[in-house]
Amino acid sequence: MHRFTIAVCLALGTFFLNLSASQSFADERPNIIFIFADDLCFDSIAELGNKEVETPNLDRLAREGTSFNHAYNMGSWSGAVCLASRTMLNSGRFVWQAQEIYNQSERERQEGRWWGEIMKAAGYRTYMTGKWHCRASAENSFDVVRDTRPGMPKDFPEGYNRPIEGQPDPWSPSDPKWGGFWEGGTHWSEVIANHSDDFFADAAKHDQPTFMYLAFNATHDPRQAPQEYLDKYPTENILVPANYQPLHPCAEEIGCGRNLRDERLAPFPRTEYAVRVHRREYYALLTHMDAMIGRILDSVEASGKADNTWIFFTADHGLAVGQHGLLGKQNPYDHSVRVPFLVKGPGVKAGGRVEEPIYLQDVMPTTLELAKVEKPEHVDFHSVLPLMDGGVTPYPAIYGAYLNLQRSIRTPEHKLIVFPKAKTVELFDMRNDPGEQTNLATNPAMQPIVKHLFEQLQGLQEDLGDTLELTDDLIGS
Repeated sequence: MHRFTIAVCLALGTFFLNLSASQSFADERPNIIFIFADDLCFDSIAELGNKEVETPNLDRLAREGTSFNHAYNMGSWSGAVCLASRTMLNSGRFVWQAQEIYNQSERERQEGRWWGEIMKAAGYRTYMTGKWHCRASAENSFDVVRDTRPGMPKDFPEGYNRPIEGQPDPWSPSDPKWGGFWEGGTHWSEVIANHSDDFFADAAKHDQPTFMYLAFNATHDPRQAPQEYLDKYPTENILVPANYQPLHPCAEEIGCGRNLRDERLAPFPRTEYAVRVHRREYYALLTHMDAMIGRILDSVEASGKADNTWIFFTADHGLAVGQHGLLGKQNPYDHSVRVPFLVKGPGVKAGGRVEEPIYLQDVMPTTLELAKVEKPEHVDFHSVLPLMDGGVTPYPAIYGAYLNLQRSIRTPEHKLIVFPKAKTVELFDMRNDPGEQTNLATNPAMQPIVKHLFEQLQGLQEDLGDTLELTDDLIGS
């Protein structure tokens, strides 16, 4: 045989051997299931401490995996906090950088910088169903897409300014006639589980590793659930939160007053009765979603690939539901900026608890690391994998922002909140007052801490491109 021919054959043989080895390597990469809730507070899982709610499947995930107990959303440039959170999640960018590319989301996808696009380019077969709320096309970002949902199910006037004690409630959370979560004939949480079954069946036909993005609209209002789930939570048994207030003293100045849609769900001032009813409906929708999550977890087990599958569960932000005189999520308190974050996968410690602070959007670069993708230059967030091995957080302090009306900084010991328009500052001892009930900002002995945190916050603003000027007169300096 001619030496040139031999050389070509050897080269081709080496090429196909390397291609085969590369494909074999790719096939060994883990499957990744991302389960995303909406409006879910960090303390809404029984296994993690809330004994008022039934969440047997999330409990199971927490027992079999690791919980990051201090996961946060960075904030929002919009009253639709979920929109900002999901733009950060899918772009990988911090809040103000995400705002800059918000109007260019489709271009981001076309240029391959969107989460789904990166996973597809890495050789994953990608699936998506449920709440999207991003400007880019989900259908173009994932291989298989079913029922992309808007920011929330259609609402109705009867669902607002209710209930009023002693008067008939004009709305029923279990009556499908209202549409909402039942629009289309099947409750949207059940649709997610149904599509998940189809996704697992389709994935079994392919050799590629799988990435699934399963996004519930629950527990967002209108909080509708089948009656059997509401029956689990009699109104009279629901506890009023310890940090309940009839009204937040700065509600209008911080953008959480009577003009904010989320806050109009319950009457002003908030009554203990109204708070109990809304929390009952929130818990019922959560427990119904939990049952659907159980179906997804069962599908992972039935797939025969559980030993090579990572499961991530988190939410786009929390929700007040009566805490601090608030109903919504457009505020800086932990109930609204802090979320559950559960991880299960090969080698992940069962029952593990990580106290290092993270942002929920860190899940995106975490999955890229698992997919053996080098983190793109544009991704600001960080993988959490090192933290599960005892590593230290890349975020010594957690930054928070809402419009130009709120700024906050959270350390393990304290949280400083600045309300510029209200000219108000709040300081909380987060170790001894996790419900953020006692404002220490006016205590003269705490002024050095206020000043130190305020300066740290200004430094974070500069680092993150936050152009809102916080002047020293806000803290009396």
